[in-house]
Amino acid sequence: MPGTVIVGAQFGDEGKGKVTDFYAEKADIVVRYQGGNNAGHTVVVGDETLKFHLLPSGVVQGKRILIGAGVVLDPRVLKEEILHVREKDREVRLGIDPRTHIIMPWHNLLDEGRENARGATKIGTTKRGIGPCYADKAERTGIRFEDLVDGEKLKEKISEFYPIKKAILEKAYNVRVPFTQEDIFKEYLPLGTEFRAFLSDVSLEVSEALEKKKNVLFEGAQGTFLDNDFGTYPFVTSSHPISGGVSVGVGIPSTKINRIIGIVKAYTTRVGFGPFPTELNDSMGEHLTEKGNEFGTTTGRQRRVGWLDLPMLRTSMRLNGFTELAITKLDVMSGLDTIKVAESYSVGDKKIKFFPYSNKGLEKAVPNYEEFDGFEITGDEKKYSQLSAGARKYLSFIEKELGAPMKLVSIGPGRLDTVEK
Repeated sequence: MPGTVIVGAQFGDEGKGKVTDFYAEKADIVVRYQGGNNAGHTVVVGDETLKFHLLPSGVVQGKRILIGAGVVLDPRVLKEEILHVREKDREVRLGIDPRTHIIMPWHNLLDEGRENARGATKIGTTKRGIGPCYADKAERTGIRFEDLVDGEKLKEKISEFYPIKKAILEKAYNVRVPFTQEDIFKEYLPLGTEFRAFLSDVSLEVSEALEKKKNVLFEGAQGTFLDNDFGTYPFVTSSHPISGGVSVGVGIPSTKINRIIGIVKAYTTRVGFGPFPTELNDSMGEHLTEKGNEFGTTTGRQRRVGWLDLPMLRTSMRLNGFTELAITKLDVMSGLDTIKVAESYSVGDKKIKFFPYSNKGLEKAVPNYEEFDGFEITGDEKKYSQLSAGARKYLSFIEKELGAPMKLVSIGPGRLDTVEK
């Protein structure tokens, strides 16, 4: 391995949870480096389906799992996830960085208040408090994990920030605050006491593990085009899902990362608002939605669906530097008569092969499609050579266009529904 990053190459929901679970078998440590509980990972093992929003997917394999400083953590959600995993008779070997910022109840109210105030210009936030928590982090008014596990410090921080947040909610957003600062302290103090045993300097632990040549797997949330800087701003998340986010989210130099796996869904999906050049608002879109079960793990919201977008993927390759690719949900494409891929865009009289940097450019982009004959996936394929000629042609085309080898193909939701090349 030893320093391996798993990155969503599109708008998120590419199946990173399954791929992380697959590669975690050979990992010593699995680390979450950014995001919060506004995105979910689903892992299917036999008859079990496990859904995670904060815990790294490596927990299914019983690995040491870490949450880095780049994550925003809702301890209420974490408690539920840990209980869920333990009910499955699985061990939780968790470490949380002291620098990790904590989502407080006022963050949820601020998220909802801001979204409602936007009216017709809504972003499509999950209202989980992610953005307001990252905003407090940037404004240096956040509560960190080191504060949560220190009762005296926690009380001091809540007393300092609660009156300010209450005033903002009531005066700016006309939102009634249903809890007192004493209510929050009574709820969060036991959580901090319970989670104190998880306190770990993740930056140091990961650095030492890499020095000892241990295999460390880094897992993010969302996807490249929801990156706060390089995504379809403002329809983005509040952190950095791209591979570079690992360095700042965990606290290690980029030179420690030598393998970057780009997860590509065989078509494209996105949740919420924002530009989507290859979107299918027809019966084909409905077919892919139903067959692919394209509904969010966290919110249950229906995902928007479209054909594979090569300008997007070429740009993703440039931003992340994929050393290899893993394609997911190839089975969803099975049985189609014709499959389309956006090979480039036309913007006015110009033909472009990369994702425009602005939403204005994207709104003017008209996809130029290349067509492929359909193919069948039976689910019995165990080797790459057993995939049909049509499927291999489709995969080879993607591989050639992106200039990175295709190492893994997912042909179903289960861990065993995987073909390695």
